[in-house]
Amino acid sequence: MNHGNQSKTGKRVFLDGKMFWLIVGFSVFAVIAFIVPTPKSLVRVVNEYGFAKAMIEMGVADNVSQAAWKAKVVLGIIPMATIFFTTEALPIGLVGILMPILAYFFHLLPKAEIGKTFCGDAPLFLLGVLGMGVVVTEVGLHKRLASWILGWVKGFKRPIFVIAISMAFLGSFVSAHAIAAFMTPVMVIIYFGAIRGANRGGEIKHDPNLAKLLLFTLCYGLNVGGVGSPAAGGRNAIMMGLFSDYNVPMSFGQWMAYGFPLVPVLGVAVAGYLLLIFRKTKVKDLTPGLEAVREENKKMGPMNFSQIAVLIMMLTILFLWITQSKILGLGGPALLALLIPVVLRIVDWKKILVNISWNAWFMYCGALTMGALLKNSGAALWLAKFFLNGLQQLGAGGQMSLWVGASLFSGVMTNFMSDAATTALLGPITLPMGIFSGGVGEPWAIGLATAFATSFAHFLIVGTPNNAIVYALGSYPDTKEKMIHPVDFIKYGLGLWAICLIITWVVGFAFVFPLVGFPSGITETAKAALEATKTNLPMP
Repeated sequence: MNHGNQSKTGKRVFLDGKMFWLIVGFSVFAVIAFIVPTPKSLVRVVNEYGFAKAMIEMGVADNVSQAAWKAKVVLGIIPMATIFFTTEALPIGLVGILMPILAYFFHLLPKAEIGKTFCGDAPLFLLGVLGMGVVVTEVGLHKRLASWILGWVKGFKRPIFVIAISMAFLGSFVSAHAIAAFMTPVMVIIYFGAIRGANRGGEIKHDPNLAKLLLFTLCYGLNVGGVGSPAAGGRNAIMMGLFSDYNVPMSFGQWMAYGFPLVPVLGVAVAGYLLLIFRKTKVKDLTPGLEAVREENKKMGPMNFSQIAVLIMMLTILFLWITQSKILGLGGPALLALLIPVVLRIVDWKKILVNISWNAWFMYCGALTMGALLKNSGAALWLAKFFLNGLQQLGAGGQMSLWVGASLFSGVMTNFMSDAATTALLGPITLPMGIFSGGVGEPWAIGLATAFATSFAHFLIVGTPNNAIVYALGSYPDTKEKMIHPVDFIKYGLGLWAICLIITWVVGFAFVFPLVGFPSGITETAKAALEATKTNLPMP
């Protein structure tokens, strides 16, 4: 009888939904990599833009045809990885590990380069931030921070709007990833307090919609803050560097004039959209949860040595990110969050190791490998040219259409690649298109359009560390189960992604850009700089 039960269980495991999606994912990859012919346009891009030459010199390919085929293999990885991430056919950490495995076995990059993509500055940065989240939670500092930010609000809708808007403002100037690390446990406290307040009989009845509402409000509020200032992230700094390359530098204040007015509008949109989507929450009052945070803060009494030390550590790391990132990178300062608490004996090293979400970390490392493959093989450039050329063939050749097209594709790509990589890849493509269009304010206008959209990595868990951190740290306190799942990002993030783009087009492009205006003569200056370099870049 036991044997029969095992057999039945084994059959069910083999035929379950995850196995189905596993087969679908590998099948899609096989069809694209081995059955679909390599597009001639892909061969042309790989050849004309030097990807084939680089791959041949690195020993990755023998000729142009093989280089183009390997770019096609990379294109096949995208839908397969997306299917696996969203359906969890494989654990998301294992999907991340699958990326370098495929890179090794298909020899898509030199062996030494594969290791660098999987564990460079960005993965170490995320590791430090995840460790910081553990440390902040262990010493109870997150409760104090939450009380400072949310101690004055009550009710249900108002706290959601306050969270979304305040996180958007904070995300414009300080590390959104660090905020996500210490605010996610706060959302968990608010959730659990609200649940206990609604279930006073003693039995805890969870409300998954409320859990998702709180975590996505935090996550997406931080995401949209990226348009506000150059300090919001590396992609904005990269775009400002590209402006300087064309002899039309932009100041910090000028960027804020175009981007910061969008921040409160996007913050309100995040709150309104999520309240509409999760309108069927069972619990309609967050006051007990907010009071629980305040009560926890009171019980702790004055700040102790551990909390003061961790707060100083966080401020020091933030200062180093702002002032020394060119020398130390982001990973160097972030790793201090692992070292300092152990040296000062604030948190035990084993506790940090146990509580870090390695699943999310491996997933993010794999996403960086996938982004490197897209960029270095020429696959990402081919996708960009294919999309933008298609847009022009549809007759969308005006300046507004260029802005919309650039932001739309940038918004898509940032969900598969890091925001900085997306800007670094698309900026050299879209800026010359804006310059040669002869429109007013180019290349600033199309450059801002490209960079703004990289803040909308809403619909894939791999799109930004914010998504990975909120997913990793958001667990039910009693069962330790995840409050959100990778597929939730597609289910609830895709609609918000579209709304954010539309707000950018309507409020940003049609209202803020004309209202603020652009300096006269920058298009002519940029065109002269472009012609002087004689760079082989795509033109409209």
